[in-house]
Amino acid sequence: MEKKLDKRADSIFLTEANEEFADELQKFKDEVLQADKDNDDQFAGCMGLENCDTAKEWIDICNLRKSAETCEETGTEVPSTTYFAIREKDNRLVGVIDLRHHINHPILGTWGGHCGYSVRPSERGKGYATEMLRQNVLNADKIGIERMLMVCDEDNIASENTILANNGHLEKIIEIDGCRMKRFWINTNRDL
Repeated sequence: MEKKLDKRADSIFLTEANEEFADELQKFKDEVLQADKDNDDQFAGCMGLENCDTAKEWIDICNLRKSAETCEETGTEVPSTTYFAIREKDNRLVGVIDLRHHINHPILGTWGGHCGYSVRPSERGKGYATEMLRQNVLNADKIGIERMLMVCDEDNIASENTILANNGHLEKIIEIDGCRMKRFWINTNRDL
């Protein structure tokens, strides 16, 4: 296993969304719905999870999103891969992160970026987001993405620190519908 950026996090691995972890996904969803009920962005990186009746239904949607030929069936125009962040010592799903295969789209190229992520509320502040993003940068490099666009709200210090810990470089601050957002770029073809 490669060196982690954050020594607080227990070892995790990313695995594509799959039914092996359906029970863990349901527990993750239930915890987010309870802990983040007042957060409009509670399912960042988990697009549509809140609208699915079962974990399997959402995993099936994630599988359709992986292909340019089938992603439009799910209401998206850009293919993406969704990963579960699984803690090695107990197979607990600690987070979800996606990777958009490109950002040749008006929203994604401006403020959506290459990925979004969500950490299970009871696992926040332990360094998992930093490690999830580090591993996703490696995934991006494997599919030929040389630079990843990462965007966060100007006042989201936790996300900004996650991006900076992964060598994110601030490009500029933009404003979209009254919300100020920071745009960062991460080079993927580097030694981490």
